[in-house]
Amino acid sequence: MHYTYVLQSMRDMDFYTGWTNNLKLRFEQHSKGLVESTKNRGPLS
Repeated sequence: MHYTYVLQSMRDMDFYTGWTNNLKLRFEQHSKGLVESTKNRGPLS
């Protein structure tokens, strides 16, 4: 099963859309700054 998700940057209020098969792990990666496309856009919600 795959998930499509949308995160919003609290820094610039822009949205990021992604997909994954492990939603919990992927959100942790975004939160820790391990994802290149969002690492400078945190915090994310």
